[in-house]
Amino acid sequence: MHGTLMASESQRRITVNNYLRLNRLFLTKEDMVRLNSMSDAEEIEEALSSTWYKKDIEAASSVYKPPTSIDVALNRHIVEMNRIAVQVVPDHGLRALQAYLSRWDIEDILLILAAKSLGRRLEETEPFIVSPRNLPVGIAGNVIPFSEMKLLMEQNDVESVIKELVRYRYGAILLQHLRDFQRTADLGIFEGALLNDYYSRLQWELRFNKGDEGTLREYFRAEITKRNLLTVLKSRDSGLSKDVLSRHILSGGFAEVDAFVSAYETNDIASIVSRLKPFIDVSKAVKRYSESRNIAEFEVEVDNVIIDNYFWRFRMHDVLSLTGIFFFIIRGQFERENIRRIVYGKEYGLPVNYINSILLRT
Repeated sequence: MHGTLMASESQRRITVNNYLRLNRLFLTKEDMVRLNSMSDAEEIEEALSSTWYKKDIEAASSVYKPPTSIDVALNRHIVEMNRIAVQVVPDHGLRALQAYLSRWDIEDILLILAAKSLGRRLEETEPFIVSPRNLPVGIAGNVIPFSEMKLLMEQNDVESVIKELVRYRYGAILLQHLRDFQRTADLGIFEGALLNDYYSRLQWELRFNKGDEGTLREYFRAEITKRNLLTVLKSRDSGLSKDVLSRHILSGGFAEVDAFVSAYETNDIASIVSRLKPFIDVSKAVKRYSESRNIAEFEVEVDNVIIDNYFWRFRMHDVLSLTGIFFFIIRGQFERENIRRIVYGKEYGLPVNYINSILLRT
């Protein structure tokens, strides 16, 4: 027994040391600029193979070609980060971290539901599932193993996918909204239901057990507010009705649901931004939007606002605290987003200066 305990403590030390080493390997702003200076996805993939993505690039490139291979590598890397985080998180924070990591289950489920509603085949969907096929997903903190995700992808339609999910909490949630989806063909109904459940569980698990969860709770309220803001702006840009919008607004942000629905009734995008400014300020993007007419200007701005407001606070916490470990994963997700913006910017032939302007200030 004593030898087993010593071995376990030794293994934990190795894992902690690996976690501390990885915390020093995030790509810098200069690294992102360098990736953006490259001509295509193939060159970017080669450059990433000399960073902490090396093993992930090697595994993905043996099966896929760029840019899909980069997506697969980034997803594999995120799952590995999740796995390490679960192993080093303090005991009091394990349930909160697992609740947080269920976001990848939700992302995968929504991707599969969208694919089924569009009649996409398995091979068109599988590369973009966040859980890589050569890692045991349960170790990474997710609830649904990849073998089950693949079974979901093999179903014929949306209803069949939901019925397969009844063994998990997600199935019961989705079944409540199946009839509304069949009536409206609006996948946002499912997204809203899953995310409301997700954020409710996450905030419950982030109760003040050790005193350092306050920043995290506020951060996730900001994330909900961001989602609602973008939903309102995209709905206005697309000309959706207020009734459709109201089905997509989440609870638990810095403003009540009614505040977002009310803001939608104003005359234009600038007026919506002004009305919601007390809750989250993206007014700097209004001028850019007026010139480009690209609603993504607000997505970049709101992410940077959140980064500016919270990353410095996260850095004040010990890297082995619950907040420090959450920050490790959150930084990884923003880094993934920046790399994807560069890769797909190249694929769509966007100018280097424009891609630089949409990179996040991580």
